[in-house]
Amino acid sequence: MNAPPAAIASPDAGPLSIHAQGLTRIYTVGSVQVTGIDGIDLAVGPGQLVVLKGDSGSGKSTLLSLLAGLDRLSSGRLTVAGRDLNHCREAELTDFRRKSVGMIFQAFNLLPTLTVLENVCLPALLAGRAFREVRSRAEELLDWLGMGDRLDHQPRQLSGGEMQRCAIARALINDPAIVLADEPTGNLDSGNARKVMALLSDLNRQFDRTVVIATHSDLADGYATMVLRLQDGRVAP
Repeated sequence: MNAPPAAIASPDAGPLSIHAQGLTRIYTVGSVQVTGIDGIDLAVGPGQLVVLKGDSGSGKSTLLSLLAGLDRLSSGRLTVAGRDLNHCREAELTDFRRKSVGMIFQAFNLLPTLTVLENVCLPALLAGRAFREVRSRAEELLDWLGMGDRLDHQPRQLSGGEMQRCAIARALINDPAIVLADEPTGNLDSGNARKVMALLSDLNRQFDRTVVIATHSDLADGYATMVLRLQDGRVAP
């Protein structure tokens, strides 16, 4: 891997990157109410690497969706990267997602008709940034991730590990304070899985990024500053 780009600067996320009190999310399915997250209290300082563990249905993905502003809490309080997500309007949540949080998914979520470079540039262009600046930043990130010779390739031409590195560059393009990863190694072989976890650790330790990883894997445990085990939507003792 090449030298890290100067583009990754230390963020200013306030005294706490994540602060939740009584965080609850209840879904209505027909006539039944299903509790996804049940009264979680959480305090995560800047620069921590948090690993969320738990069986399927324990609430890991629901919690990440709430932290990313992709879902609305039912009750409680939630502040992420200085934003009070309780009271944000939709336009404010969109701005928050574009500028403050980078998301990495198990399925990569790359647009198949765009090149690697275009996929990485897209979030920054949607945030209204100038194309020349965005392209330069994307090229720096992709070069850092060993993808400098894949700029014009489409996702179908990449390996799983390369697609995830592209997705990581896309998550970093707007220089977010917080990186959220939902099963980021779920579709990777063991070698690429270890590389991705090491990369997320580098982001956390070298650049003071707050990183939250939801995973069934034990690969991230050795890098974690905090491990939370969820069960039935609650933090297990």
